[in-house]
Amino acid sequence: MGFIDTILWPLKWVVEAILVGFHELLTSAGMGFDWGGTWVLSIVGLVLVVRALLIPIFVRQIKSQRRMMEIAPKLKKIQDKYKGKRDQFSREAMSRETMALYKDTGTNPLSSCLPLLIQMPIFFSLFSVLQNAQREGVGVGLLNQALSTSFGEATLWGAPLKETFLSATTWEVRLIAAGMVVVMTASQFITQLQIVSKNMSPETKASPMFKQQRMLLYVLPLVFVFSGLSFPLGVMFYWLTSNIWTMAQQFIVIRNMPTPGSEAALAREERLARKQQRKGQGLPAITVTEIESAPAVPKTTQRTQPVGKNRAKKQNGNKK
Repeated sequence: MGFIDTILWPLKWVVEAILVGFHELLTSAGMGFDWGGTWVLSIVGLVLVVRALLIPIFVRQIKSQRRMMEIAPKLKKIQDKYKGKRDQFSREAMSRETMALYKDTGTNPLSSCLPLLIQMPIFFSLFSVLQNAQREGVGVGLLNQALSTSFGEATLWGAPLKETFLSATTWEVRLIAAGMVVVMTASQFITQLQIVSKNMSPETKASPMFKQQRMLLYVLPLVFVFSGLSFPLGVMFYWLTSNIWTMAQQFIVIRNMPTPGSEAALAREERLARKQQRKGQGLPAITVTEIESAPAVPKTTQRTQPVGKNRAKKQNGNKK
């Protein structure tokens, strides 16, 4: 067993346990034991479990990204302060001021990459499990010989899950793989576009960070185009489901927790204002013009109490 296999062994065991668990659940519900759809839904279940466990880390990532966007103007000031200075003293001073800014604001530029870094070992573990299943080998845990053979030979719409676009011998594999690459690329582009177009303040858009985000907008989808062609269909189903989850999760976060000053934040304020206005105890809003044009309310006079005859004579006698 190599060094990488030793590190991934616990994750591979967990991946196999989740896959086998969902496979048994689906087969007990009446789905075919060797059907590719059963294994695809098992992979989808794996994604749901993994991404649900990563939600707390994702929330921390969003908060860290927001803080990074908020301090982007300050970072630009530090960079402008030492612009053109290439001596050792200036570089050290700029590094110290940058680190001090990170410390004072509680930001970490690497925290935004944490969820991706955590997912990569899981992704490699799944890739290793699929490769092992392609050879119909026994897994490290619950993926026994019968399950591994079933996984390795499973097909969906005539396309084996172990095949790739480049190694495909049938048009079904190429068609499914090409369609998945298109959807994966589009979902990644939309996810990044949501951040760049709606969730950045004007100050951030004027900083170098905005240029980096715009670059990622076009670079990351290309990664899926070239890498997706060489991945087995089973791995692509995992990656596609994860991308769709990320896109939906990003939409919810931007809608409910937008960056202050961004277009999404202004849209949220407008929604809350309209909602508050509609609440208004169920009454429509009254404008100043309607108040001024309303008819005057007559003043009420105090009611005169009736006075008896004897009391009236007495009062008149006192007046005299």
